[in-house]
Amino acid sequence: MIERYTTPRMKDLWSDRNRFQKWLDIEILACEAMAGLGVIPKSAVRTIKRKAKFDVKRILQIEEKTKHDVIAFVTNVAENIGEQGKYIHFGMTSSDILDTSLSVLMKEAGLVILEDLQVTAKIIRKRALQHKHTPMMGRTHGVHAEPITLGLKFALWFSEVTRHMERLKRSIDTISVGKISGAVGTFPYLNPRVERYVCRKLKIKPAPISSQIVQRDRHAEFLSTLALIAASIEKFATEIRSLQRTEILELEEGFSKGQKGSSIMPHKRNPITCERLCGLARLIRTNALASMENVALWHERDISHSSVERVIIPDSTILVDYMLVQFNRVMENLLVYPENMMANLDKTKGMIFSGRLLLELGRKTKSKEEAYRIVQENAMKAWKEKANFRDLILADRRVLKLLSKKEIEACFDLERSLGNVNYIFRRVFK
Repeated sequence: MIERYTTPRMKDLWSDRNRFQKWLDIEILACEAMAGLGVIPKSAVRTIKRKAKFDVKRILQIEEKTKHDVIAFVTNVAENIGEQGKYIHFGMTSSDILDTSLSVLMKEAGLVILEDLQVTAKIIRKRALQHKHTPMMGRTHGVHAEPITLGLKFALWFSEVTRHMERLKRSIDTISVGKISGAVGTFPYLNPRVERYVCRKLKIKPAPISSQIVQRDRHAEFLSTLALIAASIEKFATEIRSLQRTEILELEEGFSKGQKGSSIMPHKRNPITCERLCGLARLIRTNALASMENVALWHERDISHSSVERVIIPDSTILVDYMLVQFNRVMENLLVYPENMMANLDKTKGMIFSGRLLLELGRKTKSKEEAYRIVQENAMKAWKEKANFRDLILADRRVLKLLSKKEIEACFDLERSLGNVNYIFRRVFK
C-alpha cells in the first residue's frame, strides 16, 4: 500500500538504504568523537571512514539468523572494514543508533511536509484573493444562513494551514533530539561529549535525559500534528465534495480529458480525489492514537512500541505528504461556478436577509420579540407558499408603519452584508 501513495522524496527517505546510511553516519560520527577523546585510535577512524560500507541484501541475510537488525548491520559493516571494524558501535546500545537516526528521519520528513504546507498556503491564498468578492451562500447546519464570499471560505482555510505550519515547526523541534547514552541512559561506557558531537553534526540536540530510548511523547506530538493536518485536509475536501453535489454545484473537482466517473453511468463527474483524501485522513488519526499508546512502556524500555512505529511513522509521513500534494492539485484545478452561487443565493427569495431586517425593525418596535415575530411569520409563509420574502415584507402593513420602502430595500442589499470582507482579509493576510 505504501508504494502506491509514496511521492519520490518520501519513498527515498524511508528506504532501507537511506535508513542504513543514517545508521552508518552515526556510527562514524561516534568513532570520530571517541577518537578525539582518545578512546579509540585516530588511525582506526581513518580506516573506518575509508572502508565502511554496507549491503542491504547482506544485512537482511544476517538478520534472518540473528533476529536483530542492528547486530546484522554492524556485522556487515565490520566485514567490510576488517580488524578496525571492532570499534564500530563501541560502547553503544542499539537504541543509540535507532532512536537518533529515527529523529533525523522524522525531522527530514517533517521538513518535506512543511514545504508541502507552504505550497498549500500559497495556492489557497491565491484562490482567496481571486475570489475575495465572489458572493456565495453561507450555510449552518447545511441550511442557508447569510451571504459570505468564496474568498472568505478560502481565507479561513489559509488561516488554518498557517497554524499547522507553526504546529509542525514546534513538533519538528520536539522530535529533533538524539541520544548516545547507553542501555539505560546513564552513559556507562561513553563520555557525554560523544553524544554532543554526534548530535551537533546531525543538526539535532541531545535529549536532556533519556532511558534506553528517546521518550515517545515526542513521537506522539509529531504524529498528532500530522493527524491535525490530515483532519484539515479532510475538512477542506469534504466542503468541496458537498459543494459539488448536483443540487448545489458551486465548486467542482477538476475533471481531466479522458477521465471517467462510472462504468455504467457516462454522465458521472465524481470528486474522487477529495473522497480519497477523506478516507486517508482516517488512517492518520488511527496512527496518531497508536503513537499515544507507545508512550507507556515498562521501566526504562520495552520493545512493544518498536513494531508499531516502524509502520505508523513512515506511513503517516508518506500519506500526509501524498495528501498535501494531491490537495494542492485539486485546489489548482478547482472549477468555480459563480453563476450557480448567485442562483443559490436567490433560492430562498430574500429570506437570507432576515437578520438585517430583524435589527432594523427592532429599533422601531417596542421589543425585539415583536420584531422577531413579524419577521419569522413572513419567513415561514415564504417557506410554505414558496413566495418572495421581500414582496411579503413590502406588503406587510406592520412593517410599512415602521420602515420606509427605501429602508426595507436596504435590508436586502448584498453588498451591505459583505461590507467587512476587506477588513477580514487585512487581518488574515497581514
